[in-house]
Amino acid sequence: MAPTLNIIGAGKVGRVLGRLFAGSGTLAVQDVLTRSPASAVDAVRFMGAGLAVSALAHMRPAQCWMLAVADDQIAPVCDRLAALPHIAGSVVFHCSGAKASAELAAAAGAGALTASVHPVRSFADPAHVAAHFAPTFCGIEGDAAALALLAGPLAAIGARTVQIDAAAKTVYHAASVFASNYLVTVLDAALRAWQAAGVPPDVARALAAPLAAETLDNVLRLGPEQALTGPIARGDMATVARQQQALDAWDGASGDLYRALAGATVALAARR
Repeated sequence: MAPTLNIIGAGKVGRVLGRLFAGSGTLAVQDVLTRSPASAVDAVRFMGAGLAVSALAHMRPAQCWMLAVADDQIAPVCDRLAALPHIAGSVVFHCSGAKASAELAAAAGAGALTASVHPVRSFADPAHVAAHFAPTFCGIEGDAAALALLAGPLAAIGARTVQIDAAAKTVYHAASVFASNYLVTVLDAALRAWQAAGVPPDVARALAAPLAAETLDNVLRLGPEQALTGPIARGDMATVARQQQALDAWDGASGDLYRALAGATVALAARR
């Protein structure tokens, strides 16, 4: 029989992983606890497995426990979990990209094996992610025995695991923020600037699509140094200065963003 899995916190990440683990047959989703009974029922419905429970005390013993809660709740939830009499020998892992497995120290002290598993992708659309999860990279770290037990289930759902340095976990997560969240912020600035020049919103998105897609492809294919084009790469700082002045006059926040990115881009151009 597949090892049992209890899930605490079943937001977008938790419910996707629960659905995938259950569907692969490698982990049997058992009890599911979230912030409200209604959300637990909704998560169970999405996963197609598990039993919604209303309190930690109602959760049955399990071989694996997944904590898919907010980062600042990992340690407090783990403290309560560690007080259960049947946690020793279980694998306890969380899904945070910003916190290391050391956040699970209370469970480790109670005899559990601890780890962290962080899927490196956007979970904006859980159903889409669940249907197209493979080959998502997952940053992993923690007890070797815990990671060994999780290796099979992760491989079965199409995860590509990469071992990371737990001491650099915050920097590791900041990398994901740069590659995803801040990319959205930069594109938002571009779209608003085009609209300020009279370009309709739908046309602005159409303008951005090939430019952003080709740039991303060049970065991944050639590396950042060779992918960089534009005025700073050409050494045309007069154009940069004119753009900075225009942006400062149009929108102060966008001007500040441009200024910060220009400094970083000058440094990147120097590496060419």
